[in-house]
Formats: sequence, C-alpha cells, structure tokens
Amino acid sequence: MIAEEATLARLMAAAQEGDKPAYNVLLSEAGMWLERYFRRRVPPHQLDDLVQDVLLALHHKRATYDVTRPFLPWLAAIARYRWVDHLRKVYKHESGQLEDNDAFEDSHEDVVEARVSLERLFVHLPESQVEAIELVKIEGLSIKEASERTGQSESLVKVNIHRGLKKLSALVEKAD
Repeated sequence: MIAEEATLARLMAAAQEGDKPAYNVLLSEAGMWLERYFRRRVPPHQLDDLVQDVLLALHHKRATYDVTRPFLPWLAAIARYRWVDHLRKVYKHESGQLEDNDAFEDSHEDVVEARVSLERLFVHLPESQVEAIELVKIEGLSIKEASERTGQSESLVKVNIHRGLKKLSALVEKAD
C-alpha cells in the first residue's frame, strides 16, 4: 500500500492519540516514502541507515506534528535536515581520513559524488549563504565561530543558513 497525504495525516493523528496499529502502518508507509525520497540522494549502502534515522526523528518529534497541516511536508522537512546532517557527517569523516594520508579507496567515491552534488547546488546560492552552510553544517563550527570567521553577525549567519537550506531543498525537490 502506498498511502497518499490524507491517509498519512489521518494515521499520524491516530498515532498521536495512542493508536499503535495506526502508528505501525504510518511507520511502514513513511519508511517506503523515505526510501523513494533518498534513493537518488545517497548511495544504496547508506539508504537504510538514513531512513531509520529519519524514522527515529519522526518518533521523537511526533508530538510536534500539527494535525491541521499536511503530513508529507512535515516529514520532508525532517528528512531534508537529516540528509544534510548525514552529508556533513560523511564529508567530515571522509575528509578526516584523507588528512591522515590514507590511500583513496573506491568507497570514497560516494563522498566525492555527494560533494560534487553539493557544489553544483551551491552555485545557485549567494556566497554568504554557502559560506555559512559550509562552516556550520558541514565543518561543524558553532554559529559564534562561523560569525567570527566570516565577519557576519550571529543572526545573519543563522538567516543565511536558513535561507540557503530552504533554497537548496527547493532545488532538490524541483529536480525530482
């Protein structure tokens, strides 16, 4: 069964009220939707872990879902943020390995592809947004550290990250 928006929203509302069978169906359907969502965004060997990560986030954030609003955009927002976090972890991990002068292996191709994909998306953003996203979301600096490094105020760094990620997600969804 591939549920549509209205069914998923009803299942989530029922799950919030404690309906365990509805919650099980919701998790199953959301898992299938997330697999389709991430299939072209991550390498196949990373797909299951990322889907599980988003399902755990859905579980932890289920109380924040507003039943008067559509379910899929809410789920997609969680998925996008987890995907960006995933890319940051992969990129940071892989760049750390390269700094250790380890030999480049075939498994690193996924990271390179992800970085190339990010670079292609970054050309559509102003430099200030790219810089803020790279420093905070990819390199893992704090907002304060990014502010000091860029010369932007802390609030401007936050705004640039928010606007940049919003535009990136729109570009990615448009490509689908």
